[in-house]
Amino acid sequence: MNSWITPYVKQYKARIVFAILFAILGVTSGAMLLFVSGYLISKSSLRPENIMVVYVPIVSVRAFSIGQAVFPYLEKLVSHDIVLRILVKYRQRLYDIIEPQAIFLQSRFRTGDLLSVLSNDIEKLQDFYIRTLLPSIIGIVVYSIVAIVIGFFDWMFMVMILCLLGIIVFLMPFISYIVMKKNHLFMKKQRGTLYQHITDAMFGQLDWLVSGRVNEVIRKVTIENGALLKKEADVNRWHHIRDAFLRFVVGIVIVAMMFWANSMTGDGTISATLIAAFVLMMFSVTDALLPISDAVEEIPAYLDSLERMEETDGDRVVANNTNPAKKINWNSPTLYIENVSYRYDHATRNTVDHLTLTIEPGKKIAILGKSGTGKSTLLKLIAGVIDPDQGEIRLDDVKMGRDFLAEAVSVLNQKPHLFHTTIANNVRIGKPNATDEEIREALKQAQILEMIEQLPKGIHTQMDEMGKRFSGGERQRIAFARVLIQHTPIILMDEPTTGLDPKTERDLLVTMLEAAKEKTVIWVTHHLAGAELMDEVIFLEQGNIKLQGSHEDLMETNEYYRQLYQMDEAW
Repeated sequence: MNSWITPYVKQYKARIVFAILFAILGVTSGAMLLFVSGYLISKSSLRPENIMVVYVPIVSVRAFSIGQAVFPYLEKLVSHDIVLRILVKYRQRLYDIIEPQAIFLQSRFRTGDLLSVLSNDIEKLQDFYIRTLLPSIIGIVVYSIVAIVIGFFDWMFMVMILCLLGIIVFLMPFISYIVMKKNHLFMKKQRGTLYQHITDAMFGQLDWLVSGRVNEVIRKVTIENGALLKKEADVNRWHHIRDAFLRFVVGIVIVAMMFWANSMTGDGTISATLIAAFVLMMFSVTDALLPISDAVEEIPAYLDSLERMEETDGDRVVANNTNPAKKINWNSPTLYIENVSYRYDHATRNTVDHLTLTIEPGKKIAILGKSGTGKSTLLKLIAGVIDPDQGEIRLDDVKMGRDFLAEAVSVLNQKPHLFHTTIANNVRIGKPNATDEEIREALKQAQILEMIEQLPKGIHTQMDEMGKRFSGGERQRIAFARVLIQHTPIILMDEPTTGLDPKTERDLLVTMLEAAKEKTVIWVTHHLAGAELMDEVIFLEQGNIKLQGSHEDLMETNEYYRQLYQMDEAW
C-alpha cells in the first residue's frame, strides 16, 4: 500500500476530494428528491387552498432531480479521470521495472506470471479507487450525516438507526472480508496457474504434440478451470445470501423509520406530511450504503495484486552509471569481476558467491554448470542489469552499469524476440539509424545474407510473428546480426544454440566466433559441445568457480572434465 497506493492518493488528493464531494451532493440530491416528493404527495392529498404552499416543493423536486443526475455524472467524470491518470503511471512504472530486466526476463519469470501481472494486477488496482476507496468514504460520510440529522430530532432513535445501519456499514463488510479473503486468494492463484499452463501449452505445443501428451495437457487445464468455476459459483452463492440479508436489514430500517415518524407525528414534533418524506428518504440513504460490502471484500484481491507487483520489482536494478563513458577503452576493455556476491530475495544462499575473475580483451570464455549454479545471474551482473550485493564489476576502471548496454555490452538470448516486421527492421533494433548497407554487412557477418538475398524482397522480407517464417538457426543468425550491428566490444551469449540440432549448433557457434573474433565473448551453455573453440572454459558450482582452464589443459589434467566432454560428445 505504501508503495503503490498511498503516493498516488496523496498526489491526486484534491481531485479525490472533489469526486467525494460530487458523490455526496448526488446522494443528498437523491435523498432530498424523495424527501420532498414524499412531502409533496402528502401535502397535495390535503388539497391545499393556496397553490403557493406546494409551489416551492415542486421547484425543489425539479432542482433535486437535476442534481441527482448531474452530480453523479460529475463524480464519475472526476473519479475516472483520476483512475486513468493513475493507470498511466502504473503502466509506466511497471515498464520501468521490467525494461531493465528484459534481457533476462525469462530467467526470472514464467510467461504466465508476466501475463497475470500485466493483464490482471494492473487493471485490478484501478478498481481500488472506484470500487473500494470512494464508495467506502462516501458510505461513512452518509452514515455520519444520517446520525446528525436524526439526532437533531431524537437521539435515542439515532442510536437504534446507527446500530441497524452499522450492520450494513461495518458488520457485513467485515464478514464479507473474512469470507472472501480465502476465496479471492484461491481464485487469484488459480487464474495465475491457469495462465501459466495455457501459455506453456501454447508455446510448447510442438513438444506435447510430438510426445503424445495432448489429452494430458487438455485434462490438466480442464481440471484447473473446473475448480475455478466451482469456486466462482460458491462466491456467487455467497453474494446472493449476503445481498438478501442486507435487503432484509434495509426493510427493518424502513419499517423502523415508519414507526418512528408516526410516533413523532403523534407527539406533535413533526407534521404528518413528513412521514412519507422521512421513509422515502431512507431508500436513497441505504442505497448509498449497500456498496460498502462489495467494496471491502475486494481488499484481499488488491493486496494479492500488490504483492505480485512487488515481486516483479524484487531484483535490485542498477541505477544509471554516473561515471563518464570516455574513461573506457571502448575497443578493448578489460572486464574485472572482483569478489562479487549476489543473493535473490527470499533465497537461502548466494547465487553468486565471492566470485573473482578477470577477462582480457578479445578472450572467448565458456561458462558451464548445472541449473541454479549462477550462470545466468553472472551474465546479469556483467551486463549491469542487477547490482552485486558485494564486490564490484568494472570495465577497465569504470564500474559496470546498465548505461553500458548496447554501448559496451550486447546480449544474445536463447530465445531472442523477433517482431512481425521486415528482416531489416528486426536487425535495425540494434542500431536505429543503421543504413541498409550496414544491415547487409551485419547479416553477411552472421553468414545469412546470401540466403536472404535470394528471397524476392531481400532484407525487406516480412519475418512473421516470432520469426516463424525461418528455421531456428536462421532466426538466431538474424538475432546475432542485430547484436553485431551494435559494434560492442563485449558480447554475452545466454545459451543461444539450445534446441538446435548438433550440426546447426556447431555451425552457428563457429559463425558467431568468427564474426566476433576481435571481441570479448562470454558464452553460457549447458553442455561442452564447441568448448574446444573457446580460449577458456569455466565450471561454476554453488556460485563460484570449480574448474577453470583451456579445453586442452583440462582434457589433459582433469578426469572429471574429460568424462563430461566424452559423454557430451557421444550425446
